[in-house]
Amino acid sequence: MKLLKPAAALAFALALAAPAAAQERTGTLAKIDASGEIVLGHRESSVPFAYLDENQKPVGYSIDLCMKVVDAVSAELGKELSIKYVPVNPKTRIALMANGTIDLECGSTTNNLTRQDQVEYLPTTFITGTKLMVRKGSGIGSVADLEGKAVALAQGTTNERAVKAAIEELGLDVKVLPVRDHAEGMLSLETDRVDVYATDHILLFGLIAKSKTPDSFEVVGDFLSFDPYALMVRRDDSAFELVGKKALAEVFRSGEINEIYSKWFDPLGVAQTDLLKAAFQINALPE
Repeated sequence: MKLLKPAAALAFALALAAPAAAQERTGTLAKIDASGEIVLGHRESSVPFAYLDENQKPVGYSIDLCMKVVDAVSAELGKELSIKYVPVNPKTRIALMANGTIDLECGSTTNNLTRQDQVEYLPTTFITGTKLMVRKGSGIGSVADLEGKAVALAQGTTNERAVKAAIEELGLDVKVLPVRDHAEGMLSLETDRVDVYATDHILLFGLIAKSKTPDSFEVVGDFLSFDPYALMVRRDDSAFELVGKKALAEVFRSGEINEIYSKWFDPLGVAQTDLLKAAFQINALPE
């Protein structure tokens, strides 16, 4: 029997190992590897996190962070990937992740334990909470002033639950108008169908900034909820989740997060809070 020389034997062993390694991939990485495509779910009007620009292209803070994850997945698989964008809204985003339609959600989604029954999240990228947007001079300064008023709430959001709970606790008579997304909520306020649109405070500032009459609106009231945002991924898929965690840890560790943050939030005059800085630092894990 003719024996292989050491170099030849090593090459032969590597050749056998390569297909085996590829076969070991499961879940989202295997899906992306097989198709050569990664599917990103994105919001259409969550300024400045994910929204459509004048060319109808998804842009924003969360989109930029998702691109870091896409680059990391591409490097992990050793191939260039095409990107497919799928619009999502508060009612569809979790279902589309859970059923495998999207691979990564780039929006303004709160990470909470109830949702973790169905999906998983990467590290925190922003921290906000529910507040109220009203017309200036409305006389509304808090939830306590909503008696006999109408409020628009996006269905399927933590904001919807927070505002309804506050209304119930105070025993107020308030008309609730369910809306599909932030654009519809803002329109309902601009056209005087409602007196208030309530969602995360940073999104309210974004909507005001994009409004044709930004001086007509203001954000009021105390925070009604604690909402840590994070990029959403599939549950029980630790391999893909780890790629995402590594990508964001590098962004946090290198300080690149400060550049990305400034790009999207400086125009709104929203500085990083001490709590958000701490979240970035905690998740800047060593390699």
